Amino acid sequence: MELTDRGRPRLEMLPIRRALVALLLCTWCMAGLAYAQTGSAAKVVEAQGSVSLFRDNQEWVLFPGDPVQLGQTIITGPDGFATLEVSDGSSFLVYPDSKVVFRKNPGSLRDLIDVFLGRVKVHINRLGGEPNPTRVYTPTAVISVRGTTFEVSVDESEVTTVFVVEGTVGVRHQLLPSSRETVLEAGQSLVVDPLVPLAKAGVDGAGIANAAEDVVRVAASLWRRIGRGSSGGGGGAPGAGGGTTPPLPTDEKAPAPPPPPPQ
Repeated sequence: MELTDRGRPRLEMLPIRRALVALLLCTWCMAGLAYAQTGSAAKVVEAQGSVSLFRDNQEWVLFPGDPVQLGQTIITGPDGFATLEVSDGSSFLVYPDSKVVFRKNPGSLRDLIDVFLGRVKVHINRLGGEPNPTRVYTPTAVISVRGTTFEVSVDESEVTTVFVVEGTVGVRHQLLPSSRETVLEAGQSLVVDPLVPLAKAGVDGAGIANAAEDVVRVAASLWRRIGRGSSGGGGGAPGAGGGTTPPLPTDEKAPAPPPPPPQ
């Protein structure tokens, strides 16, 4: 036993220090977990139609105000729409027939969503006017942004289409990595095929057609929903099936011409 100058035994401080360090680490981990459950969660701002959350091997219906935690999957049906917002003011709109994972990589808050199927519209909010580096992933592309609005769609063949509404984004191939990044400006689009390098893909300057197609698709989906609600169980669009509808002005026949004057 080690003694002090006065002959008294010296207390061993090392175990106490280790206990204090362990306590501090535990407190830090708990604080980080609490932040992950609150500050890093997304909030459902709007939900219409079939919108659900895949959790614990089950689908749970999502409503406005519900939180979506790290790593959870959002699924929309043929008539489902959902807008979600994160703590920095950024948001993303999930369109019908889509499958999206929110922050699949919890270790990086820059990784916003992984789009596995369907279409989303992402708005990245600037922080105090400064860039806000964010990444969006698909099976074939990595999309890097700093404060912009863009759309991403993924089809069943894992072909990704990126269309920039405002600002600029950088796109890299997920399966065929290279040091070169393709930069898209507002109004431009890029199709990322699983087997085609970006250098051969080419940038489309007429990407605004994608937005027009999107508007038509959303309007058609809403029209189907209105038709189901007003057709009395017929399941078709308004005016379809056995019901009767008033004729349109163009459906009425023109009146017969008057007889010729007597000779």
